[in-house]
Amino acid sequence: MRRTAHRATALSVTTAVTAAVLTGALAGAGAATAESGSFYQPPSPLPDGQPGDVIRHEEMPFHLDPAQGVESPADAHRIMYLSTDVDGDPMAVTGTVLTPRDPWFGIGPRPVVGLAPGTQGMGDECAPSRRMEDGTEYESAFVSGLLERGYGVAVTDYQNLGTPGDHTYVIREPQAHAVLDVIRAAQGLSEAGLPGSGPVATAGYSQGGGASAAAAERAPDYAPELDLRGSYAGAPPAELSSVAESLDGGHAAGLLGYAVLGFNSAYPELDIESLLNEEGRRLADEVRQECVEETFTKHAFTRSEDLTADGRPITAYLDEEPYRSRVAENRLGRTAPEAPTLVLHSRVDDIVPYEQGRQMARDWCEQGANVRFKTLTSPTHAGAVPEASITAFNWLEARFSSFPHLGNCGTF
Repeated sequence: MRRTAHRATALSVTTAVTAAVLTGALAGAGAATAESGSFYQPPSPLPDGQPGDVIRHEEMPFHLDPAQGVESPADAHRIMYLSTDVDGDPMAVTGTVLTPRDPWFGIGPRPVVGLAPGTQGMGDECAPSRRMEDGTEYESAFVSGLLERGYGVAVTDYQNLGTPGDHTYVIREPQAHAVLDVIRAAQGLSEAGLPGSGPVATAGYSQGGGASAAAAERAPDYAPELDLRGSYAGAPPAELSSVAESLDGGHAAGLLGYAVLGFNSAYPELDIESLLNEEGRRLADEVRQECVEETFTKHAFTRSEDLTADGRPITAYLDEEPYRSRVAENRLGRTAPEAPTLVLHSRVDDIVPYEQGRQMARDWCEQGANVRFKTLTSPTHAGAVPEASITAFNWLEARFSSFPHLGNCGTF
């Protein structure tokens, strides 16, 4: 009965949120209260400490769907915590720690899931911690499923999303660090009431799938003390050249603008914006302030060749130095995770190419990782979310119940 109810809930809520994303019903997202804005300004200089140390925290409102008037199923804390950037230097990242109000009846201590959000946008108001404050976070459906299962949930905002600077969108190292460090922060925040140690997992879809996969790769060296039971990566952008080619000129073309800004933020020496013409710079300034719903609407079918000074598409630069080396650094699949992994991808994904996601899983297999890969039957990137969510929920339950993980390397 319990699992059947979970599946029904997962299907209904994920279907609802997918429909909202596709129809633009979330266009008002990001309207968090103005009073919270000062929280996001990091102290200067940053305090001494270790990655995962909490810099500041506060109780915050948390709404899954305020329109329905449903009481929040969890206590919520907004946090700012230490992490490290692409060069290993300290940085401040914000996020949210959610503690279910119901007691934990499972085996051992209450687990904590580090949720890596999917693409939110580039504007500060797009940070998940801001959106969850007023119930406009489109991944609240997945969060709800995690809370219903009794897990603590630690959601990162990623580097420079909410805080000053351009978000380092899809950059492997800072995303991995932000996910692992938000788990550390959740475990160390006594006010949240979560175990100081115990089983953890990472999970994410789309941008979040890439971040969760990166966290799985980095965990053995970066956060070896975490009891990582597994990492779920849905539709991960594992090879960014392939993703860029898929995006360019398509309905999600605006996300390529996010990637340009993300690389420029992480690697300022590349001066990527100098490649743009006047129209390209104008578009970059626009998407810098946008959330994903607005970007999909305003910049669909934009061709990057119309935005560069020499008329070449962005993908042409990615085959040349110094850009090629930086893209290669961010390819997922070069390091085998030690914990079990679940990789899910729709064969007809219209945003993040299926083959590059499957290749990441194959690369992990060749290095001896314990991988389970599943080809989703649901069409499109957003349309596969309900199927992916249900599969991920069941997989996480098995990981936290200490069931053996049966990989399927060699079959896909």
